[in-house]
Amino acid sequence: MKTIFALLCALATASVSGQPFPSRPVKIVVPTSPGGATDALSRQIGARLSELWGQPVIVENKPGANQIIGAEYVAKSAPDGNTLLVSDASSFVINPHLYRKMAYDGLRGFTPITVLVRFPWVVAVHPSVPASTFQELVAHARAKPGALSYGSFGLGSSAHISVDYLKKLLGIDIVHVPYKGAGPAVTDLLSGQIQMMMVTPLLVEPHARAGKLRLLAAATRERIARLPELPTVSESGVAGYEAGTWFALVGPAGMPREVTHALYAEVKKVLNEPAFRERYVEKQWFEIVANTPDEFAAFVQTDYERWEKRIGLSGVKVE
Repeated sequence: MKTIFALLCALATASVSGQPFPSRPVKIVVPTSPGGATDALSRQIGARLSELWGQPVIVENKPGANQIIGAEYVAKSAPDGNTLLVSDASSFVINPHLYRKMAYDGLRGFTPITVLVRFPWVVAVHPSVPASTFQELVAHARAKPGALSYGSFGLGSSAHISVDYLKKLLGIDIVHVPYKGAGPAVTDLLSGQIQMMMVTPLLVEPHARAGKLRLLAAATRERIARLPELPTVSESGVAGYEAGTWFALVGPAGMPREVTHALYAEVKKVLNEPAFRERYVEKQWFEIVANTPDEFAAFVQTDYERWEKRIGLSGVKVE
């Protein structure tokens, strides 16, 4: 088995037609607007792959319909490895449970290549909220139902579902305010237009250090290494609670196995290059995953089932 895999990776190279891969420009589709975390990571990986391959790697944004437009475009593309998708979990394990009619299958419509990174979330509040711990936030929300509002980066987004699921577990009422992206929501959090967010520390930790926001808990299984004093939501009274998302690289269903594994090997190498890792992974609060295509396939099936249960309990609906 190891010999076969080594041979496939060594061919980084061979496509079914015998032509070197890639023999022409590769397109990475990002189903969100320019400037977000998905877009930035895709462009950084694409630029490095272009250097390694000696071929252009073009990043094309196709936002809309909660990432469905870009995902559908890739699902319907030729499965030759020249059109790829970088998306968060929504395209694969969330949208299929939210939308009754979709033109692609979240599990079977793609060839899994690898989960690139995962990133943690924290619970951040405006300083006007009279809470210095997560438990105090919950007590305040129970005492004043509907008085607090939280922002998410879109109706039906992973953040929306994760907070509404948490609300159901705790029996509290916090009003949801959806935004077109995390950036605008953080802007309103800073101004006090909303009082809470569950979001990547990349966008809020600097403001917390400056005293403009307060971090109450990490929504991770274990404490975040760079924020060791910040307790988790699970430690703070909601045992087992975990939230966050991941970015994955996929192609259309039916890609040749040798092309899939060649792409995996190259992308894994890029992610683990010390300079790339320091600048584009660790500074962005990402955690490298880089699992194999087979591991990714098993993981996405499990996560699909997890989100199905979470969405059902959250009561979130978009149609």
